[in-house]
Amino acid sequence: MNVVIIGASGYSGAELASLVAKHPNLTLSGCYVSEGSLDKHKLLSDLYPEHNGLLDLPLLPLSDSAFDDISASADFICLCTDHKVSVDLAPQFLAMGKKVFDLSGGYRLASNDDYVTYYGFEHQHPELLSEAAYGLAEWNSDAIASAQLVAVAGCYPTAALNALKPLQQAGLLSDEKVIINAVSGVTGAGRKASVGTHFCEVSLAPYGLFNHRHGPEIEQHLGHKVLFTPHLGNFPRGILETIYVQLKPNVTKENVSDAYKVLENEPLIRLLGDKIPSIKGVAKQPYVDIGWQQQGSQLIVMAAIDNLLKGAAGQALQCINLSMNLDHTTGLKGAF
Repeated sequence: MNVVIIGASGYSGAELASLVAKHPNLTLSGCYVSEGSLDKHKLLSDLYPEHNGLLDLPLLPLSDSAFDDISASADFICLCTDHKVSVDLAPQFLAMGKKVFDLSGGYRLASNDDYVTYYGFEHQHPELLSEAAYGLAEWNSDAIASAQLVAVAGCYPTAALNALKPLQQAGLLSDEKVIINAVSGVTGAGRKASVGTHFCEVSLAPYGLFNHRHGPEIEQHLGHKVLFTPHLGNFPRGILETIYVQLKPNVTKENVSDAYKVLENEPLIRLLGDKIPSIKGVAKQPYVDIGWQQQGSQLIVMAAIDNLLKGAAGQALQCINLSMNLDHTTGLKGAF
């Protein structure tokens, strides 16, 4: 199957390009950037020299003729673009009969009102919001396999939802808000230069208090109220979340452990029990590491992922695997 990546010069796009290029059942047939991009016509391996010999292909501008080429040759389209750009591009590729995997937030939320509130724009294709399958691979595999449009889950929500959905599904959560304290590496802010994400300027600091767009995404797909606070840390990649959960009365440690058994056979989930996960344990790996400790009705759940892999490119590839009826781990385990 031929895969085209739009927005391939960014961190997630390049990560996905390398995964596709090494995948036994996929061919990377084209990497594109906007016509105004300073990266157009450069080799992807010039931007990411760690991929010399693997990604020695040009970044082509997304011109009118490029759409013709994509229509003729591509099977899967991966959008590693800005949210508004993805909203505009996805319908064009769907009209060609292509399956679209959108790594932006352009199709993750339920309504235009959500996009006005949390993304700051009117959604131009709200009719597609109900058609998009949410790309949280462990929890929505059937819908992902059959959908033409997959909204790949956000990085913070991937960690939070895998940590919390077992508890919610088992009916163990009290009515109180779940508090999610999350820290991400700088690559989560994207490759575009800004003083706020310049590595020498970054200190551990919270942002997006009360209104970060991943808060409603988590609530929508968890079915429970959360208070989500992200932080930017001065390290390259990885996410660590510390989640504070008030359990219903009389929930035992055995009840909690039993709830997490729903994930014990998922090949890209590692349940650590009372051990504490770390970013070092997941950096450049496709896994979610989940640990938890409990005192009475207070539960602290910890989740760690690589934001560029399980939080973006790795999860997109996992969704592609599901679409091809392949094992979740094809092209992921041992690829790094």
